[in-house]
Amino acid sequence: MGHPAELISPRSPRVAAARRLARRNFRTKERRFIAEGPQAVREAVEHRGPTGASTLIELFATVEAAERYSEIIGAALEAGARVHLASDEVLAEVSQTVTPQGLVGVCHFLDSPFEEILKAGPRLVAVLAHVRDPGNAGTVLRCADAAGADAVVLTDASVDLYNPKSVRASVGSLFHLPVAVGVPVEQAVEGLRAAGVRILAADGAGEDDLDAELDAGTMGGPSAWVFGNEAWGLPEETRALADAVVRVPIHGKAESLNLATAAAVCLYASARAQRAPGGCRSVTPS
Repeated sequence: MGHPAELISPRSPRVAAARRLARRNFRTKERRFIAEGPQAVREAVEHRGPTGASTLIELFATVEAAERYSEIIGAALEAGARVHLASDEVLAEVSQTVTPQGLVGVCHFLDSPFEEILKAGPRLVAVLAHVRDPGNAGTVLRCADAAGADAVVLTDASVDLYNPKSVRASVGSLFHLPVAVGVPVEQAVEGLRAAGVRILAADGAGEDDLDAELDAGTMGGPSAWVFGNEAWGLPEETRALADAVVRVPIHGKAESLNLATAAAVCLYASARAQRAPGGCRSVTPS
């Protein structure tokens, strides 16, 4: 196990390289992204890529944070990551937040090939078809993780998974479940349907009501929820790809639900139905 280096200079090439990852083109070129804060860095250390190596490559930590989170520093060193002690000035250079939490990690990309997700036989998938807001993308990913989804798919019309706001909004869930990126929505739907997954488009103007779907017992099988743009929802051509276009019922006077809230309702509805007797996740006595 190594030891943190001396206080790194703000002019260090490593600081400049980390700072460049704020831009998508550099992230894509290097296949690296930034994870900030103790929760994300801890998850990055524990996450393993296809080779078995830690997803965390490099860690910048203030002296105070290195003392406060000594177990994370130790785990990072044990995993083979480079650990640099850094001043507040350096943290401000590599961080994308106004008030950095003292730990900023550089990580390998960790998205999964869409084909691998299909081979695993997914039973609950969130498809972000036209989601442009990075905070919403990260929050939906977090909701999918909490609901026990098997995977998340971001289509080529959606925001970059590795946008710093997406990573922060996922609150570590990015490291918990397979995520495919850049998949055309038609390919995502066709692949999932061929794998035996029912395609449900979430839309406030949907013909089918979520409560009615639950009452009819149609949601216990494998399903993929397709979520659209925050402002205008799903385009007609995307809705036409689905087996059902489902609206979340509004029982009160609210005009609508925001994307992340609607996604949580839909994903949990499927998760509950799948775990009910007869659902695809229910336990059948031997």
